[in-house]
Amino acid sequence: MRVAIIGAGPSGLVTLKYLLAAERSLGTEPVEARLFEAESGVGGTFLMRTYDEAELVSSRQLTCFSDFRCEDDEPDFISANRYVQYLNEYCTHFNLWPHMKFSCPVKSVVKQKEGTHAVTYLSRGGQYTWECDAVAICSGLHVEPSIPEIKGIEIVPTVFHSSKLKQRDQFGVGKTVLILGSGETGADVSVLAVTSATKRVVLCHRDGFHLAPKRNPRPRFRFSRYPSPHDRPQVPIDVSRASLLDTAYVHPWLRNSSILWTYYDYYVRWILWTSWGTTHGTDQWIGGKPKGWSTSEIFFNKSGYKLSPYLNSTWRPNEPQGVLQRIRSWIVRTPKIQVSEGQQVDLAPWPERIDENGVVIFRDNGRPEYARMRGETIKPDVVVFCTGYTYEYPFLEGHKSSPRYYDGKLVREIWPRDDPSIGFIGFVRPNLGAIPPLAEFQAQLWVLNLLAPEQVAGAPLLPQDEPHYRLVCKKHARVRYGVDHESYAYQLALDMGSAPSFTEVLQLGLSGGGVQNRGGYNVCWWKLPLTWALGANFNTKFRLLGPWRWDGAFEIMVTELWDTVARREMFFGHFTVSIVPMLIFGPMSLLVFLYASLYYTFQELVSALRLAVDYLS
Repeated sequence: MRVAIIGAGPSGLVTLKYLLAAERSLGTEPVEARLFEAESGVGGTFLMRTYDEAELVSSRQLTCFSDFRCEDDEPDFISANRYVQYLNEYCTHFNLWPHMKFSCPVKSVVKQKEGTHAVTYLSRGGQYTWECDAVAICSGLHVEPSIPEIKGIEIVPTVFHSSKLKQRDQFGVGKTVLILGSGETGADVSVLAVTSATKRVVLCHRDGFHLAPKRNPRPRFRFSRYPSPHDRPQVPIDVSRASLLDTAYVHPWLRNSSILWTYYDYYVRWILWTSWGTTHGTDQWIGGKPKGWSTSEIFFNKSGYKLSPYLNSTWRPNEPQGVLQRIRSWIVRTPKIQVSEGQQVDLAPWPERIDENGVVIFRDNGRPEYARMRGETIKPDVVVFCTGYTYEYPFLEGHKSSPRYYDGKLVREIWPRDDPSIGFIGFVRPNLGAIPPLAEFQAQLWVLNLLAPEQVAGAPLLPQDEPHYRLVCKKHARVRYGVDHESYAYQLALDMGSAPSFTEVLQLGLSGGGVQNRGGYNVCWWKLPLTWALGANFNTKFRLLGPWRWDGAFEIMVTELWDTVARREMFFGHFTVSIVPMLIFGPMSLLVFLYASLYYTFQELVSALRLAVDYLS
C-alpha cells in the first residue's frame, strides 16, 4: 500500500513512524510511505512560528511520544527550540529521513475513480504527481493568521500578528503595546512585552479567560513546613489527574452524564479559592470567565502563571476581604510571585474601534476593567494580534477544503465516515493537555483501521461514544474541535484494544513485565498498577498490550512515569485529585453497573416471556 503524509510537524512524523511500523506490529504488508513538507525542516509550527524565549506549556512527560522519551534530567517544560531538536532526534531514531521530501508543497489531492488519490506537489521548480492509496493530512498548508477587523487599526504605526514576532526589540523602546487576545500566546507576548523596554502594555480580551498554573498549586497549611528552594518542583498540572474511575472503568451512562464535569467545576473553584482566595483562575483577580462557566467549555491558559503577577498589581486586594477570606489566609499560605516595581499589564475589553487620533475606544463589557480603562487614553504605538490562525486544506477539492465541512462527519475526529482512506491527524485542541500525544493516538487508530480493520477492538466505532470527550462549543466559536484530553485518549485506547483491564495490569506487575531487573532497576510489582491507576493517560500506558504493544513500555511506566506520580503532594495532590474522585465515582459506577446489569437481564427476561407467549398462542 502507498500512503502520502502531508506535513512534517509532530503529527506527520508520528503518522509516518506508525505506517512504517505496521508490518512488524500488525503483520501487514509493507507500506510505501512518503511525507511531503513545504518547509526545509521538521517541526511545523514549532519551527516556523515561535518567538523569543518560547517554551512548551505542556510537560515533557505528556508531550513526548510513547516510545521516545526526553532525558530524565531535562526540565519538565522544555523550550520550543529543544522540542524541534527532539523531533529531529525522533526522525533519526526511527530512520524516517529517507521517507521525507522537503521544500515540496502539495498543490492538490484528487480522488480517482478507482479509489486511489493523485497527490500533486512541487519540487525543484517542477510539478509532479504521486498516486497512492491513502492520504494523511497533518498540515493545513494554508495556515493564515486570524486577523479580526477593527476599524481604524491602520492609524497605528506598527501592527503585526504574533506569528511575525521573533525578538523583543520588535516592541520598540518606550512604546505603548496593545495585545489582542488572551490565550496562551497572548499571555506569553504580554509578559515578553512588559519585561522589555516598553512604556505600557495593555491586554485585551473578548469574554474572559481562565489562568491555570503549569504545575499543581502548592498551598501550605499554617503549621506545615513552608516549601524550600531545594524541594522538587510540584508535578505538572497536565499529568496530575488520576485515570482510575475517572476515565478508566466508568460506565457509559455515568461517562455521558454531566456528573463528572460538575464535580470538576466544584473542585476547580474550591482549589482556586483555597489557594488564592479567588475563583477566576490561578491568582487571577480580574478577567475571569462569565458567571455560569463550566470546565466543559474552556481551554485553560497555562501561561497564566507568568502573566498573573503583572495583572495583580491593580486588582489583588492588599488585605483579605471579609471574615472567610481572613480565616482562609490565616490557615493556608500560598507562595506569591513578586515582580519589579512598575512592571504591570493593564487589562481591557476588546477594542470597538480606534479613532482618528489613534486612541482606542473599548467595548462596554460591563466589567470592572472597562470602568477603569474608560477614563484613560490608550494610544498604542504597537498592536500585536494574538488571535490564532485559520486553517484550510487548499489542496482538497471544492468545499472539502474547509475544516467546517467536516464538522460532525469524522469518526473519532480522524477520518470521514464514508472514506477511511483520508486521515486528519493533529486537528483537535485539548483543554488541559497537548496535541502531539493525541496525534499519536489518532495515528495509531487510523493506521490500524486502514491496514488491519479486523484488529480494531471497538469496531464498529459508534457515534454515541463520541460526545463525552467533546468540549461544549459556543455557536460562533472560532475553535470548534476542543476535546477533554484524558477522555479522548482513553476512548481511542479502548477502540484499539490497548486499554487493559485492571486484572491484566496486576498480572503484568506481578510478572515484572517479563523484564526483571532489566536496565539495572529493581522491579517493584506494585509500581505498575499504582502508576496505571494514579497516573494520567500517558501514551505509554497503552503500549503495554494491544496491537501496538511495545516491550519498553513497562520500564518507562515503573521508572519515569512512576516518578511523576510519586512527586504529587499528599493532600493537594493524591487526596484531592485521586482519592476523592475515586471515593465519589467508584461507588457510583458500581451502582450504575449493577443497575444496568439488572435492567438488561430484566429486558431479556421480558423478551423471552413474550416469545414464549407468542409460541403458545
